[in-house]
Amino acid sequence: MLRKIRITLAAVFFIGITLLFLDVSGVLHAYLGWMAKIQFLPAVLAFNTGIIIALIACTLLFGRIYCSVICPLGILQDILARLRPQKNKKIGRYSYSREVRWLRYPVLALFVIAIIAGIGPFVALLAPYSSFGRIAVNLFRPLYEWCNNGLAAIAEHYDSYAFYSTEVWLRSLPTFLIAAATLIVLLVCTWIGGRTYCNTICPVGTFLSFLSRFSLLKIHFDEEKCRNCSSCTKNCKASCIDFKTHTVDYSRCVVCGDCIEHCKFDALHYTLPRKATTSELHKSTADSSCATPSTQNTARSNHNVSEPQTSESAQKTNTSRRAFLQTSLLFAASAALAQEKKKLKVDGGLADIEDKIAPERSTPVTPPGSLSAKNMASHCTGCQLCVAECPNGVLRPSAGLLTLMQPVMSFERGYCRPECNRCAEVCPTGAIRPITIEEKSNIQVGHAVWIKKNCIPVRDGVDCNNCERHCPTGAIQMVPLDPNDELGAYVPAINEAKCIGCGACENLCPARPFSAIYVEGHEVHKMV
Repeated sequence: MLRKIRITLAAVFFIGITLLFLDVSGVLHAYLGWMAKIQFLPAVLAFNTGIIIALIACTLLFGRIYCSVICPLGILQDILARLRPQKNKKIGRYSYSREVRWLRYPVLALFVIAIIAGIGPFVALLAPYSSFGRIAVNLFRPLYEWCNNGLAAIAEHYDSYAFYSTEVWLRSLPTFLIAAATLIVLLVCTWIGGRTYCNTICPVGTFLSFLSRFSLLKIHFDEEKCRNCSSCTKNCKASCIDFKTHTVDYSRCVVCGDCIEHCKFDALHYTLPRKATTSELHKSTADSSCATPSTQNTARSNHNVSEPQTSESAQKTNTSRRAFLQTSLLFAASAALAQEKKKLKVDGGLADIEDKIAPERSTPVTPPGSLSAKNMASHCTGCQLCVAECPNGVLRPSAGLLTLMQPVMSFERGYCRPECNRCAEVCPTGAIRPITIEEKSNIQVGHAVWIKKNCIPVRDGVDCNNCERHCPTGAIQMVPLDPNDELGAYVPAINEAKCIGCGACENLCPARPFSAIYVEGHEVHKMV
């Protein structure tokens, strides 16, 4: 029952958090956003005292169920472990190993120092929730969007609009490579030792291990029933059960229930710890010393009994795999056709539109609500949730060394609309503080800068006032390039006191590939 409850709750959390990162409609956050805010590290960085106390109390009561039920990266490790091929079921998947103290505790110490010092990239690399977010956004989301586009192409063929296609694009190559490397490391660790990453590298798991040693409910042995068959050890993904000494390393146990499920002699129980009496200890010692070879052979034979996989079940497995691959190829082909169809679209059917190239900004533009670059560096873990939720394609992970994977604004695909505050609503760490629409319209995150040589009236001698017409704050006014020639070219003049740095002028500037006007960021935001 314990294992079934754990799997059910883990499935709910894993599916919910994954959909939160994959959502292309922008409506699921209203229902699932709380799942991101109850993650341990985001709650600590956001100073959510109630959630922190609840998670600590839960650990002291039940053990490290956070790692096996709530943490998406922990659940992902369990899924990857299930994918590990196993040729001989008699050998078992895992074996007992000692705690790697020389690695896990120094990693935790460096992690805490990085948080205090505001070294965001190092924190982002090790934060479990953020690591899963990057994997979901950079690896799972493109597959999800291609499937969505395939369904949209099929629905369009039948004159249905149940689905709409979305553009699949790479937001940041460094972040994509980091996400792919993280998934590979997880796969290797889980296939070799199960929860090795969770119990050796993850700083949240190491911190919770201090508390789980004192948890009220624990898994313990009933030595009278135990036959030393080693089934519990071979099925413990945390490698924390030593069947020879009948001990469990509670600092690494994630209370998954697999050991209880696989114990054939009902020798493991998840209850309050029971202290053995002196007589029971003497009896246990005597029984173990008087164990006959025949008894040991019987225990080994009981352990080695397993049902071989029939050829019929293997054939069904292969058939289901072929069907899955065929379906995946069909969706991929449909999505590719949809993308090619989108690429063939041109402006009025006459000419291709040249893509914009991002300018080199002296100061990155951080989203409204982030307060300052310092606040972003000290709170952001690079989970990519705001990047995934941005409906205008403005936010993307930074490629800078000191701000790696943290969100910055760039306006090649859209601009930060004054009526949108999605990023502030979804951020679970406090890196982007909640703001209202009214507040956002008055927050200055940067200011526009005019580049004379790129401006169309100067370069081509053609009238243009796109930046003035689309500026939501009226910070741009067209003035004569030559004050003595009012019939000549008119160029933009920027009132920096009114500009909020939304990027509408940069995005809608018709100059290609570099805009004639771009936004320079501010280290500290201010109200205008």
